[in-house]
Amino acid sequence: MQRPPFSALARVYDAIMADIEYDGWAEFILDYLRAEGWKAHSVLDLACGTGASTRPFAARGLNVTGLDLSADMLAVAARELPGVTFTQGDLRDFELHQRFDLVTCVFDSLNNLTDPSDLGRALTRAHAHLRPGGFLVFDVNTRAGVRDLWEGDVIEGVADLPEGGEVHYHWSHHYDAAREIGIVQAFCRVGDEEFLEVHEERGYDQLDLEPLLAAAGFGSWEFLEYPDYARPEPDATRVWVFARAAWTGEGLPTRSA
Repeated sequence: MQRPPFSALARVYDAIMADIEYDGWAEFILDYLRAEGWKAHSVLDLACGTGASTRPFAARGLNVTGLDLSADMLAVAARELPGVTFTQGDLRDFELHQRFDLVTCVFDSLNNLTDPSDLGRALTRAHAHLRPGGFLVFDVNTRAGVRDLWEGDVIEGVADLPEGGEVHYHWSHHYDAAREIGIVQAFCRVGDEEFLEVHEERGYDQLDLEPLLAAAGFGSWEFLEYPDYARPEPDATRVWVFARAAWTGEGLPTRSA
């Protein structure tokens, strides 16, 4: 019954996540860029999954490429968004041989990199795919967010599937304090089929992220909260990061968080 992360889940993922604010997140990102005087024409959406996070950028007429490690999730994305380029790749070592105005990685996907050195590698690869002056934008659950992921540590319900039928889901969370890792057991039942995926996340605070961003080559960054661009409170459970690649031949001063 146990399956690898983001494999069997691909079939039911969008039904379970139907209320996620992907469109709001895209506008949040693009509004910030407009305020900074940066217009994005090309976007690389990392950990794009089924393409739900990719769709809002494509709908706004941007040239979007999606990248994900899961072939199952990408199969759904390619079916749902046939005009978008999707490619399979590992966040830690991908190479697309092109640069983008904007690189995104949303819905705490980077928390799945539970080794900080792997997160550093992913940030470095993202930076390598940015045009000079371009932005990497991502959100992460903080240490507090991973420790206390959901109230009651359980989410469950029933969601309708687009092809008919429904998925019953029961996802439980517990925190391994010794490893500082949050563990989600995602159980789903579709008809007579049942499966379980186990996902692990590490929380990252601003002080964890700053040296990794600097080492990756970013010239400036800012930590904010959705949707009002407020500075995160010390006990924030999720933060958004807007990191900018330096212009060629010059550095940009780090903006205070």
